[in-house]
Amino acid sequence: MSQVYERIDGKLRAFIEAQKVFFVATAPLSADGSVNLSPKGYDSFRILDETTVAYLDLGGSGVETMAHVRENGRITIMFMAFDGPANIVRLYGRGEVTAFHEPGFSELMALFPGFVRARNIVKVHVTRISDACGWGVPHYDYRGDRDQLARWVEHKTEDEWREKTYAKNALSIDGLPGLTRPK
Repeated sequence: MSQVYERIDGKLRAFIEAQKVFFVATAPLSADGSVNLSPKGYDSFRILDETTVAYLDLGGSGVETMAHVRENGRITIMFMAFDGPANIVRLYGRGEVTAFHEPGFSELMALFPGFVRARNIVKVHVTRISDACGWGVPHYDYRGDRDQLARWVEHKTEDEWREKTYAKNALSIDGLPGLTRPK
């Protein structure tokens, strides 16, 4: 039924690249902290090699993923089939975050043509890959990407976007540091 893989092979790559949505899970070290689970869409995921992936974090309602990864590195990414054969694939690993104002961001951003800006890019060094049956996942039809987030980003000047991004992303809901202005 389920299987553990050493690397992202051709079959896993094809499955991952065919999915229109994925989920990112992180948690702080504190037992009192909040576990975070975020859905991601758009064409924002890349397989860099057999054990390294990255995704574009466009921003949104909070900065938990960035805060958690910077605190402890733990991250899990999950893909599931909403059409075709049932399947779930999880990538477990150690993450690193590169914010839009940090060295190396431009090189990573080049992996995502068509995007104007992003809050950060999360790179994951995958340490475990597993699949599961996914028999309980219902079928859904993909109708297209929502455009609200892309429109919001594109309608802000660079300065407006930066200020709003810094202001809304300074702390996680648990009070961990999120996006900090360069000194």
